[in-house]
Amino acid sequence: MAVEKINIERFLALAKVHPVIDVRSPGEYNHAHIPGAFNLPLFTDEERKVVGTAYKQEGREKAIKIGLDYFGPKMNKMIEDVQSAILNQQSAKSNRQNAKPDDAQLPIADCILLYCWRGGMRSAGVAWLLDLYGCKVYTLLGGYKKFRNHVLGTFKSPFQFNILGGYTGSGKTEVLKKLREDGAFVVDLEAIANHKGSAFGNIGLPPQPSQEMFENLLYHELRALSDQSNTEISITPFRGLGGIWLEDESQRIGLVNIPNDIWNQMRQSALYFLEIPFEERLKYIISEYGSLDREKMTDAIKRIREKLGGLNAKNAIEFLQWGDIEGCFRILLAYYDKYYLKALHNRESLDALLYRIDCKSVTPENARKLVRQTQYLRKATMPSTLESPIGPQKP
Repeated sequence: MAVEKINIERFLALAKVHPVIDVRSPGEYNHAHIPGAFNLPLFTDEERKVVGTAYKQEGREKAIKIGLDYFGPKMNKMIEDVQSAILNQQSAKSNRQNAKPDDAQLPIADCILLYCWRGGMRSAGVAWLLDLYGCKVYTLLGGYKKFRNHVLGTFKSPFQFNILGGYTGSGKTEVLKKLREDGAFVVDLEAIANHKGSAFGNIGLPPQPSQEMFENLLYHELRALSDQSNTEISITPFRGLGGIWLEDESQRIGLVNIPNDIWNQMRQSALYFLEIPFEERLKYIISEYGSLDREKMTDAIKRIREKLGGLNAKNAIEFLQWGDIEGCFRILLAYYDKYYLKALHNRESLDALLYRIDCKSVTPENARKLVRQTQYLRKATMPSTLESPIGPQKP
């Protein structure tokens, strides 16, 4: 069976049902890759450096000879790894409940998709080996670079977003989960970023992806919603309100940024604001963050000392050291309320975009209240001051 080079759309369609192999070096793969692909590096990072240097200094033929010296001893192991990937993919597919036929599926058992950086010699070499072994092999025209261009181009599409807003401690993530359970299309930006958005948002979570990988994962989520809806990726209807639900975020989530094209559309989308009393949100924040590592909490407070204010930072740290979690979080929550309110009013045409949903407490059931009230919501203006002060502080 001859190796076939295919375009990005065909490649991604087939990737839903067949294993995808990234033959780039571990360093390239760990930085960012096509979501779902596994790494079968033709060269290690050091070997890639040697081959690349030879190519620049001594020419293509010399580089190929050096590459073959590295490639030869790995061939048998590569075949074994590919066999394992095929078996895992077939097992996962057979375990799916109520699996639907897919137009992209091929009537070929041992089908492999692979790519390198630009669809050049690395993917060609591994494709030759797998084809020789008897696999049906497809390589990506333009390689990973083509995928990245496709990702960035997709972000420019006109999306229909619904933004879920609310002060810190409103349980927005739980509401999004409930919306998804009830049939909504949801993208959880914080889950993709491995960060909850505040100065304390990375405590207890895995390391964040690179900026490039964050973008790839975001694209993957949007494409999955498109597949579910059987519509163009840019407009995705669902039960209740139309569109994709996102949480109202700062553009920066920890160390990664929401892509400008997505961020600009978010800022122009309808904002549904959960209006929940300060004391209820405080109770929720204590239950959510109260058991976090005290030393890491203290370090996080120190990082926002300038914005929080010297006295507030000092008192918050002292409360934390005394074990007065409520006193500490009361200060922090009031700070984040002010920060959010300022960001909210920086939105253009806020009056035309903002809808308030009055909620008595923090609960996932606010999702159903949100959907029920969407037909009757009226535009509202946020208060210019906070309802709840920081309150008395210990000396």
